[in-house]
Amino acid sequence: MRDSRTIPPEVSIVVPIYNELENLPDLVERIHGAMATQPLSFELIAVDDGSSDGSAARLRELAAGRPWLRAVCLVRNYGQSAALQAGFDRVRGRYVVTLDADLQNEPQDIPLLLQRLETDPEVDMVSGWRHQRQDKALSRRLPSMLANRLISRSTGVHLHDYGCALKAYRRPIIDRIRLYGELHRFIPSLAKEAGARITEVPVRHHARTRGVSKYGIDRTFRVILDLMLIVFFMRYRHRPLHAFGGMGLWLATPGLLMLAWLAGLKLLGHDVGGRPLLITGVMLLLMGLQLIVAGLVGEMLIRIYHEGRGQPQFYAHEHDPLAETAPSTTPPPAPLA
Repeated sequence: MRDSRTIPPEVSIVVPIYNELENLPDLVERIHGAMATQPLSFELIAVDDGSSDGSAARLRELAAGRPWLRAVCLVRNYGQSAALQAGFDRVRGRYVVTLDADLQNEPQDIPLLLQRLETDPEVDMVSGWRHQRQDKALSRRLPSMLANRLISRSTGVHLHDYGCALKAYRRPIIDRIRLYGELHRFIPSLAKEAGARITEVPVRHHARTRGVSKYGIDRTFRVILDLMLIVFFMRYRHRPLHAFGGMGLWLATPGLLMLAWLAGLKLLGHDVGGRPLLITGVMLLLMGLQLIVAGLVGEMLIRIYHEGRGQPQFYAHEHDPLAETAPSTTPPPAPLA
């Protein structure tokens, strides 16, 4: 029999958990039932994010008799991004699947996403689309709709449903991205930056029947701030001087023109010492120079990041027709005893 603890599985399923005690037994069984219908071996990495309702203890009980279930318990509540990253750091499969623990995602849709990755080599990430959402509260649906349009327009990654946690990835994409803060909402944008080719498939969605939702309308403001970070990250990560220097030039140029105008007046004998235009010109020039210097410092940090730490500046999909058509010289594996 195959030992799931020593032989890497083909699929790693990562589920962040926070105060979902009532849903855990059903969640584990439904994921097992869904994966039993397809041929790929799997592991379930359940990450408890410092729950206060006993979810961690229940996870350890469930994992005791299930070798494919790995319970990871964080010492306190760090947030969903940290919980997902804790799971990503432990994946062993060549495919990685994520979903929420509230059972609003349908585990039976996992094989659908995996089939798309298996049959389409041009796709690196499959994102679920809850095309028939069962959330009745307008306070959840309206902000989600607005956020999807705003994020798609800002990042260039056009998806109907950024908020759907049910997603599947090829392992190299997960290895290239790091989550911190609350960037779990923008994984498709980070994946695109890492070279992922993304598609979207409709999936089922259920209304929550147990537990309490952890989301509120207040998260809209956090999404806007995080979106600003993502847009800056995608456009200017490798060229911060263009961002800060550009703003600096927009401020310094009118300031310099104001000072040049006042200098001309001074040469003609006019008194310019008490004019508000003098203070405005000096402030604009100094602010512009500060931003330009900040951009130069950013350029030096980027150089240190790439050269000092050996971080790649790009990712590529390489196709070698000769290697793909040449006969294999690797001897076949020896039969198992």
